[in-house]
Amino acid sequence: MVQLTEEMLHYTEASQSELEQLLLTLCRIPAPSNQEDQRVQFCLDWLKKAGGQDVYVDDAKNVVCRWNKGEDKPVLIFMAHTDTVFPDLEPMEPVVQEDKILCPGVGDDTANLAILMLAARYIMQHDFTSKYEVLFVANSGEEGLGNLKGSRQLMKDYGSRTAAVISFDGYMQGISNRGVGSTRYKVTLKTEGGHSYGSFGNRNAIHLLSSMISTLYDIKIPAGMGRTTYNVGVIEGGTSVNTIAQNASMLYEYRSDNRDGLSFMKNAFEKVVEAYRAMDIPVEVEVIGERPCSGNPDPDMMGKLEGIASDVIQTYGGMTPGFGAGSTDCNIPLSMDIPAICPGVITGGKSHTREEFINRESLLPGLKVGLSLMVSYLGM
Repeated sequence: MVQLTEEMLHYTEASQSELEQLLLTLCRIPAPSNQEDQRVQFCLDWLKKAGGQDVYVDDAKNVVCRWNKGEDKPVLIFMAHTDTVFPDLEPMEPVVQEDKILCPGVGDDTANLAILMLAARYIMQHDFTSKYEVLFVANSGEEGLGNLKGSRQLMKDYGSRTAAVISFDGYMQGISNRGVGSTRYKVTLKTEGGHSYGSFGNRNAIHLLSSMISTLYDIKIPAGMGRTTYNVGVIEGGTSVNTIAQNASMLYEYRSDNRDGLSFMKNAFEKVVEAYRAMDIPVEVEVIGERPCSGNPDPDMMGKLEGIASDVIQTYGGMTPGFGAGSTDCNIPLSMDIPAICPGVITGGKSHTREEFINRESLLPGLKVGLSLMVSYLGM
């Protein structure tokens, strides 16, 4: 890792108040997955004012800032996602306490995004040299049904030249260096239904869906499939208490950090669906999300990425991070054998809840971590 110079340390300390204000501003801008437009415009304008010479919005709503351009250079990507898991389209006011900032989405991923922006500004405004073309990206579509669309677009546009991807996401305590793949479905069953008394005996879609869910939960995962899981997260259907339900649906997913695990679950799920169709039960299946797990990225480059991140977080974050698998923007490059890791640069808790918070005292060390990571990776 590269130690921060006195000038860099002064920049981080002098930027502490600005960082918090930038975070609060971003928190107030609604950004549900697939509806990130307001944050996109803000980040576009901000990066241009920060010195970005080639900043644009691509087809997936990524804000891409190219630095040290060169079509013959390998590409290094620093990214943090603009979208949040929350559907709100009205501004959400953050609550600032003495030791915390609370707001849905504040840690996942708004604080990491704010730190990426300020660290990128320092790089763009100072005389650095690197063999890499660098992309600073405020990317879209990381959460839920965003389906990693921003990361997919980046790999479509730059994957053939990409040497490594570093995604700022999560907390300092953990670094994701393996991808958890998943497939997500909407499954709908339909029957003739009818009046609960007059048509008693007709098939009830809710009853049949409940039976299917029970069957899916009886699936046993064989050994050697990594960590493989499944879940029904939403069920809905029916018309009224005195109506035999004509339709019922569920949102179902399975996950694994192992390609064999994903393949096993796909086969098991399809067998259950076919068994119900064989009983003359109409079953509609729609794939609503798909994320690949890791391929085989170069171990030497992965080792460099991991070692630098661990050293930087220990030095400036004051903790030793653990490594593990995650479902992040890194899934896409990792599935293409492109080295990628996902370190967090703040601390906090309760992500994906309305009580989400970050620790205010982590913002300054987080900015030091973010800047040190960038400077260190530029020289790899």
